[in-house]
Amino acid sequence: MNDEIVTIDHIDRRILTCLQQDGSLSQRELAERVGLSQNACWRRLQRLQDTGVLGRLQAQVDLDALGIDLTIFVMIRTRHHSKEWSESFRKHVEKLPEVVDFYRIGGDWDYLLKVVTRGMRGYDAFYQKLITDFDFSTVTGFFSMEAILKNRPTDLTRL
Repeated sequence: MNDEIVTIDHIDRRILTCLQQDGSLSQRELAERVGLSQNACWRRLQRLQDTGVLGRLQAQVDLDALGIDLTIFVMIRTRHHSKEWSESFRKHVEKLPEVVDFYRIGGDWDYLLKVVTRGMRGYDAFYQKLITDFDFSTVTGFFSMEAILKNRPTDLTRL
């Protein structure tokens, strides 16, 4: 993770906003949308990639269409806060394919995981893998009934 803040201008913001809306745009289409030549657009894309502002592009998969229809936000509280324990837990969670987002958080809870799976049996199987070899104070799951905003692109031109 880069701690240095990168300065971008309104054209860079337009490029990033367009790519968030449609990552499959060709370089020519992107250049036309932001009002640049292809060469100028390519140079800006290279800079955004080199500075780490623009990461890898990936496809959005409709998980519901594949029967992966349950999203759970798992909150974890632990008594263990050593660097070694945290690193061990991080490695454990990274091996669980159901986890799509993983955060260490402040407040009453220590960790937040976003988990996707096939129904309640899938979640139970995930839960058993999650707690294996780890002693938690509390683990609770909040089940999503509806995704109101999901994978929403950030309109950087308005921030």
